[in-house]
Parts: sequence; structure tokens; C-alpha cells
Amino acid sequence: MNEKNKILLSSGISILYILINTILIANEMYWFSLLPIIVVFAFTFLYRLDFIYILVALLTPMSIDITNFGTSVGLAMPTEPILAALLVVFVFKLFHDKSYDRKIFTHPISYSIYFYLIWMFITVITSVEIAVSIKWFVAKLWLIIPMYFFGIAVFKDIKNIPRFVWAYTLGFIPVIIFTISVHAANGFSDHAAHWAMSPFFNDHTSYGAMLAMVIPIIFGFTISPEKRSQNTRLFTFIALAILIIAIYFSISRAAWLSLLGAMGVYFMIKFRIKLAWVLTGLFVVLAVAFSFKEQIIMKMEKNKQDSSDNFVEHVQSVSNIATDASNLERINRWNSALRLFIEKPIFGWGPGTYQFVYAPYQSVADKTVISTNVGNKGTAHSEYLLILSEEGVFGLLSFVIILILVATTSLRVYKESKNKIARKYNLLLFLGLITYYAHAFLNNFLDTDKAAVPFWGFIAAIVAIDLFHKDKKEIEE
Repeated sequence: MNEKNKILLSSGISILYILINTILIANEMYWFSLLPIIVVFAFTFLYRLDFIYILVALLTPMSIDITNFGTSVGLAMPTEPILAALLVVFVFKLFHDKSYDRKIFTHPISYSIYFYLIWMFITVITSVEIAVSIKWFVAKLWLIIPMYFFGIAVFKDIKNIPRFVWAYTLGFIPVIIFTISVHAANGFSDHAAHWAMSPFFNDHTSYGAMLAMVIPIIFGFTISPEKRSQNTRLFTFIALAILIIAIYFSISRAAWLSLLGAMGVYFMIKFRIKLAWVLTGLFVVLAVAFSFKEQIIMKMEKNKQDSSDNFVEHVQSVSNIATDASNLERINRWNSALRLFIEKPIFGWGPGTYQFVYAPYQSVADKTVISTNVGNKGTAHSEYLLILSEEGVFGLLSFVIILILVATTSLRVYKESKNKIARKYNLLLFLGLITYYAHAFLNNFLDTDKAAVPFWGFIAAIVAIDLFHKDKKEIEE
């Protein structure tokens, strides 16, 4: 078809569409207006899946759980439907497109994810609420498989790594502006800080956790020695300032602590402090703490500082296990998870079931003024204990193996990498993940798109660097 015929055909289709749509709108039928968007999306899914992957990162911070509108089905719109479609297309392409590098599927981290998913499926079969667990497992598949396995293929182009991080960050900025505006309208009160980010985030803890994940990376971009335009440096600095302001007003103590953890790991790597020394130091600290546990507990019980608008007082409230309802409720959920594990140590109660089964396992002595029997204020408040209670000891082991392999892979890549850019990206991504490693002791968010998209995306990028980029002498940003 020559150029003239192409123009005539496209013009004819456009005119026909306009005429049909005009008639339908005149009859109050508006759905046909969505056709161009659907067509563009369809072609993008067929020919530019990498663009869809980056688009998911952009949309994730702005996604909204439709349960906020009274539905009984928990689904983050629009990201989870896109991820579900991406999963289907990706699996279909695997069987028809031989261009995918099979090294992606044989990396040690990939094998650990197979173990993680296989054991999760086994615990779905043994679940006390099998319908709940099946829904939860299917959602996990579309959060993990596209973000990790397809993500590695996307990150074969190393330029997609900063694009992915920036997409998530740029999607976050409108949410931050909205949150701070709502917070300011309520006098920056401690109470308002807990819900100002709704409906985009459930509460300030998940909001703070995701801010903490991207701050080390954007900070690394800010101080990057590579040559960049003045406008790019200024924009990066402004983005970092916005993120820091946001995490300060998030009043998320866990997020603040997770950043300190990432900073500690950075200094360990930078100054080549041996892991054996760190573990020895931790063992000594724990041994001393155990020896003086009664005195430490008495000291903590004397701390009456509750959560506060004052930054210093709010930090002091971290160790308040006497009156701070948030801390006490977290202990209540942890103890409930441990009691659930003790009763079903091998297979657990089933993925996604904690909130439905933990109520009878609460001790009267542990209950607080904010305790609930329906799990509507968080679940186990610990990623590790949640998995332990729902999937048993092998479920936790499978997850910990993933974390260990990611850490060892990243440290090895940092040591072996022959180019500065891949080395830098690897370190920054690992520090972002470290914030979640730490945060996971105090909260659990990997069943949401907000955390799963960057978590599995960052891991995919580290694996891609290991497989495709670390041995290249020069890589252009």
C-alpha cells in the first residue's frame, strides 16, 4: 500500500469513528469514546511490553483499591488488571517467542522464587480457607511473575533501570502533594498523618515504607558523579527534597528506622566491613541484651511517651511498650502469629488467612484499645511472621532464601562489576531493598501492588545486571 492510500484509509477510519461516536453520544452512549485508548493499549501490549512495564511503575503509587468504594473484591486499579494482562501475554509469548534468554530462568534467585511459589501453592491446598488462599495466590502470581521474570528481560536495556525508578517516583509525587495538602488542611496533626494519603495508600506505614525504598536510589542519583545537565541535576535534587519532606511528615517510625538500616549497610559495603564482624557484634549485643533483659524491659515500660506531633517525642515513642497503642497492638499481632504457627508449624493456616483466623489467638493481656477481631488495621504487622503463620516454617524459609540470595548476588556484583554505572545501580537498588528487609520486621505490604512492584522490580534489575551488564566494560546511561 502506497503512502497516498495509507492516508486515505486512516482518514476514512477516523471520519467513520467520529460519525459513529457522535451518533452514540447524542443517544447518551459514551463507551465508544474509549475505543482509541483500548486500541492503543492493545497494540502496546503486542509490540511494546517494556513500555507497559514502565507504565505499571508510574501508575502504582496512584492506584486505588476498589474496596474503598464499597466493593468486596480487593483489587488495585488500574495496576493489577494491567499486571494480570501482562502475565497472560508474557506466558503466551514464552511459548511462541524464542528470543527470551533462558539464563533468566536458571539464575539462583529464579530457582528460589520457584521454591517460594511452589510451597505457597502447597499451602493453598492445605489452607483452612481455600477460596481465600486461591484468590491470594493468583494475585501473587500477577504481582511476581511479570515484575520479576519479564522485568529481567526489560532490564537487558540498562537504561530501563533508572526509567523504572523514575517512573515510580514521578507517580509518587502527585500522591505526596495530595497527602501533604490534606495533612496541612488538618493542621499537620498526628491524627491526620495516619489517613491523609487515603485513598492512594491505606495508611502512613505503607506510604512511609515505599518512600523509604526510593529515597536511597534518588539520593544516589543526586550525588552521581556522571556528567548531567544542570536542569537534570536540579530536577533530581527537587525530587529528593520532596521525598524527604514526605517521609518526615509520614511520621512512620518504621520507615525512619529502615533508612538508618540502609545507611548502616552502605557504610559496611563502602568501608568493606566483614559480615563476620557485624554478626559477631550483633551476637554480643544480643547476648548483653538477653543478660539484662529484665532491666531493659523495666526501662521500656517506664517510657510513657506516646506518638506525638513533635519529632523527638515521636522517635522516643518507638520503645514505649507501656502506653503506646500502636506498639502494643503490634506486639499483640506478633504473639497471635506465633500462636498460629505453633498450632500449624509445617503448612500454616493458608496464604491470606491470617486476618480471618487470628482473633481467637489474641491473649486478653495483649489486647489494646485498637485491637480488632476482623483484621482491618493491618494483619500480622510483620512480613516474616505473617508468612510463618500462613505458610509454616518452609514458607518463611523460602522467603528468607530469596532475601539471602539477593543480598549475596548484589554484594558479588558490586565486587566483580567492571563498569561504574552497573555497579552504582546495583548498590542503590540493594539499599532500596534493604529498607524493606528492615521494614518487614514491623509491617507487611508485599500483598499490595505498592510494595510488590518496586520490590520484585528491584530484584529483577539486580539479576539483569548480574546476567547482562556487570561484565561490560562501558555502559552508557
